[in-house]
Amino acid sequence: MVDGLVLRDLHLSTAPSWWPPAPGWWLVAGALLALAFGVLGWRLQRLRRRRRLLALFDAETSGTDANEVVAAISSLLRRAGRRIHPDADHLAGQDWLAFLDQGREVRRFDGARGALLLEGAYRPGLDLDDVADLRAAARERFIEWMARR
Repeated sequence: MVDGLVLRDLHLSTAPSWWPPAPGWWLVAGALLALAFGVLGWRLQRLRRRRRLLALFDAETSGTDANEVVAAISSLLRRAGRRIHPDADHLAGQDWLAFLDQGREVRRFDGARGALLLEGAYRPGLDLDDVADLRAAARERFIEWMARR
C-alpha cells in the first residue's frame, strides 16, 4: 500500500492470434502475389515470342531449293541485324560476317559457313545438306537478336 492506494497485480492480455493477419500483411501478400503473377506473365510472353520467332524462321527457311533457303536466311539475318544497328543491312562481305559474330567468343560465320552465306544464293548445284549447318547457326543468331527487348 502506497499512500493509501491498493496496487493490484498486473494481468497481461493474451497475445494476438496469428490469424487473421493484420491488414498490412494482407497488403504485403497481395503485392508479392501481384509480383509473382507479373514475373510469370513476363516469362510466358517471352517464351511465346521466342516460339513465334522460331516458327517464322522455320517457315521462311523450309524450302526445297537450297539457293532460296540461303537467300531467306540472309534476308532474315539482315532483318534481325537492323534491330541491333540501323545500318547493319548495308554491310557487305567480311564486314557483314564480322558483324554477325560480334560479341561472341566462338566465330560461327567465318570460313565455309560465311562463304556459303555470302555466295550460297548464287552457287549452282547447292544441296540442302550443305545448308543445314549454316541454318542452325543463323537460327541461333536470329533468335538471339530478335528476342532482345
